Amino acid sequence: MSSETKKARMEMAARLRMAREAAGLSQGQAAKLLDMHRPTVSEIEAGRRRLAADELARFAGTYGVGVTWLIGGNDDGADDVSDRIKLAARQLSSLKDEDLDKLMRLLQSMRGANR
Repeated sequence: MSSETKKARMEMAARLRMAREAAGLSQGQAAKLLDMHRPTVSEIEAGRRRLAADELARFAGTYGVGVTWLIGGNDDGADDVSDRIKLAARQLSSLKDEDLDKLMRLLQSMRGANR
């Protein structure tokens, strides 16, 4: 396997794990929803198992992200940004109110520093 292919597979594996975690699913829960064995999901997320196109589409649908984002985004970045925002929103929804307030203040200060 070429280094480019391995790099792409590892990036996709990391995005699959990130999307699963953002969806609030364990590997076991994801496996059940995907009609797979948990070790299969683990192998995919570790980049040791290839994914067929139909499997990739099932992962995307289950996790609520685009296939394009899972495979590394696209040239214009529109889908990539949209999917990243959805993942961030899922994470934000699980924060306590006081933690969300702290994060909002941090974001405002970062925006101010970039002006």
